[in-house]
Amino acid sequence: MSQRYWNRVDTNGDWLTRDPRTGRPLGPPPGEDLAALRAGLGREAGEVPSMWRFYTCPVDDQLAQRGRVSVEQRAEHAALALYGLHQQSKRSSMHHPKKPLGMALHRLHSSGRFSAQAVDARVNAAATTTNPAALLMRLRGLIEQLRVIGEPLDYDGLMRLVQDWHYEDGRRGARRRWAMEYQVWAQRNDDAAADGTASDGSNLLS
Repeated sequence: MSQRYWNRVDTNGDWLTRDPRTGRPLGPPPGEDLAALRAGLGREAGEVPSMWRFYTCPVDDQLAQRGRVSVEQRAEHAALALYGLHQQSKRSSMHHPKKPLGMALHRLHSSGRFSAQAVDARVNAAATTTNPAALLMRLRGLIEQLRVIGEPLDYDGLMRLVQDWHYEDGRRGARRRWAMEYQVWAQRNDDAAADGTASDGSNLLS
């Protein structure tokens, strides 16, 4: 399988200059690519011709013959569109393989840029949806806020979350992972605040 479009970084979230497998140039995505990805916001997979070249999921021939797409294709389309929104006009990568969604959202909660109570309400509204379309609508608002504070997240993980949300059991598991990520980082920050250090080891009191 080809690399997802957002996988243009190393494990620390720094831009790769070349694809380690193919040798083709990488680096930050061009603005026209991001504009093409954003065109997919609120649209179904396959409806936006400018996005077709970015898809990597295998096509299910039986579904395709009926004009339908797989859940995996839907999830990749959604993640690509949200990445295009998140990365817009940002010099650093908004995909970071070590920053799960729950961690990113807790940093949004703690950023001071937005009301912590309002962020909690938005996160709760997203996490309690049972419909993938409703989830994506709420994630879009949260990712717009993450973009404002320049906080990246793991888009491979986000794609898995969207894919899991299409199934009742998958949704339950995804919701538990999301909650644990959020709570783990909240606890780390609380513990760090108690001893005067940030979660990255810097001093919170300086």
